[in-house]
Amino acid sequence: MLNLSDGARKVLILAPTAPLPTGTRVALRRKYLARLELAKAKRASFLIIGHPKSGNTWLKAMISRLYQLRYDLPESRLINTDEFARRIPEIPRLAATNGYYSYEGEVGKLLAAGAADNPLRHKPVMFLARNPIDIAVSWYHQFTKRQSRAKQELINHFIEHPIDRRTVTMWDFVRHSDIGLPFLVDYQNTWAANIAALDNGLLVKYEELRAEPVPTLLKILDLMGESFSEDEVQQAVDWGSFENLRQLEAQGTFSQGGMKLRNAGDATTFKVRRGKVGGYREDFNPDQVAELEQLVRENISPALGYCTGDAQD
Repeated sequence: MLNLSDGARKVLILAPTAPLPTGTRVALRRKYLARLELAKAKRASFLIIGHPKSGNTWLKAMISRLYQLRYDLPESRLINTDEFARRIPEIPRLAATNGYYSYEGEVGKLLAAGAADNPLRHKPVMFLARNPIDIAVSWYHQFTKRQSRAKQELINHFIEHPIDRRTVTMWDFVRHSDIGLPFLVDYQNTWAANIAALDNGLLVKYEELRAEPVPTLLKILDLMGESFSEDEVQQAVDWGSFENLRQLEAQGTFSQGGMKLRNAGDATTFKVRRGKVGGYREDFNPDQVAELEQLVRENISPALGYCTGDAQD
């Protein structure tokens, strides 16, 4: 059997199915991408769960930098699953997934609270939470301007009311779509409960990672079973700053899809778009902000505590 990378395996699923009728294409892609997703999770030594736009890419960028420095690897490559481990076996395989949409839900089922015992439940698993209003706004920009057609098609066939990214407004996406704020609150509540039921689960807030990046990253590395000095972690944090990653993305430094430059002339298409805690307050009028915050405050899990005044929003 060919020793193909996870990225190559994904291409071999997407490319041959592209010319097929929509229904057939979606069914086959979901089936075989689910198998690949499960295989990646089973091979990985560390799992990251997080909704898109929760800071997953930023976290992986900082982790990547640690190994870039230790093993003299190019900064243009970032670790997603096996990119580094295939070259240097000492570097752990990671698996990052939202654990819900389409084929990614297969991993989520195995990690759900109350699921039957299985090997994934004994791996180190981290859930990266974020204020769901900030997620919703960034998710709107991701879904309408960066999301690949293949991924968007799979999501639209997964939800009850498909979204036309050409016409949907930010408010309708955030407040009324199937993947808007009410769903995001439920998603975060569910994963907060899931992670609490795991042997080696860790809940980390994006806001915590922003406010105290070095100690928070050290805590994550401890869960991974990896040892880096505080100085090494500080270097990774500095490299992973918003300003530096934004500049590297604008220069076309990254060769992978997650951070690859899409449109240098449109800042809203950047992967590193804003990264601001509470940035949603700049996107809506005061009445809209109040409505969104009330929805979160009345429904969010106490373990997360967003919009309650008990945690940084």
